[in-house]
Amino acid sequence: MKILTRYILVSTTCFLMLLICFQSVGQAHNDTLWKEQIPWEGVPEYFQKFDYPDFQFPKSFAAWTKERPNVYDTVTSLLGKIPPRPKHPKVTIVTREVRDGYIFENFLIDNEVDAMIPGYLAIPTNTKGKPPLILGLHSHSFSKDAVFGMVSSNQDVLALLITHGFALMSIDNSFHGERLGQGPAGANETMEDGYKNQLNSLFKINQWFGRTIWGMQLRDEQIALDYMMTRPEIDTSKIGVEGMSMGSTRAWWLAAIDNRIKAVVAVSCFTRYTELIQQRQINAHGMYTFLPGMLNHFDTEGVMGLIAPRPFLALTGDSDNGSPLSGVHVLEKKLSTVYSLYKKPENFKSIVYPHTGHVYNDQMQIEMLHWFEKYLK
Repeated sequence: MKILTRYILVSTTCFLMLLICFQSVGQAHNDTLWKEQIPWEGVPEYFQKFDYPDFQFPKSFAAWTKERPNVYDTVTSLLGKIPPRPKHPKVTIVTREVRDGYIFENFLIDNEVDAMIPGYLAIPTNTKGKPPLILGLHSHSFSKDAVFGMVSSNQDVLALLITHGFALMSIDNSFHGERLGQGPAGANETMEDGYKNQLNSLFKINQWFGRTIWGMQLRDEQIALDYMMTRPEIDTSKIGVEGMSMGSTRAWWLAAIDNRIKAVVAVSCFTRYTELIQQRQINAHGMYTFLPGMLNHFDTEGVMGLIAPRPFLALTGDSDNGSPLSGVHVLEKKLSTVYSLYKKPENFKSIVYPHTGHVYNDQMQIEMLHWFEKYLK
């Protein structure tokens, strides 16, 4: 019934537009919206004098083609000494069910370093041929259950994607969901503030071994993607990734380092680190994304630029403290430049929503759906 209800909503244009309008008004009234300050206001003078990077994409396609491998190597080196992924992932199908309009699977993958990776897969049964696959990446403090609508959140995309012929996969990323209590301190990490406790212990132990927790998180996503490549029911030439907040950041990082991702939708966290410092919003992002030495080379445009010319849609609230508009506008300009080098300017799009904070609202979900229908079907 839930699948059918969502299908009716997204298929009836007039009703949907009314829904969007009411939702937007509610957002403006219900959230406390952040306002951008004067650049560097309140930032101590020492930090204002740091040598922040202003990476410029080359003016010619030939020059970028030559420079891009060096940027890619730098990006991957920032992740640390990441262990090779399993050549043949060991997968256990925990449950398999036929549900209303789709087949649902609950699986476990051994990442062969520090954890079993729990995941969900939904494959629609109302399509002709193999469906494209979307990787749904959850935000911080949520889990794959949010992406699959098993808990109340604005990240539920299952019904929307299944009814439009997309398969959906999501895993519990490090220190989330079923993985709580599975860090190096075991059950001690599930005591008060379990997410923070396990994050801290994983962050520290990975630093000791010369790797980053962020690199290990991305490695888990790639291992899950490796498994998806073995599934004959899915069109593995058409894989997209979407996510909000931490999931958004993982989405554009994953696409940057893995060309198997063919289209990206990033909701919030379309951000530059320099502007976060300017606005005193460093703590709007978890420490897992902070990589030693990154600002010695480039800001986030160095990572995002590797996605080009693959389709990349960024959806941002204008009052989201984790994505200051000043940084959004710099990224829009820089990424438009690199996409133009490929003569594919239409493949990059940034939408800023007025009077909107750190959310994944219905309007954003519809934009996400349209993006994937345009580029993966």
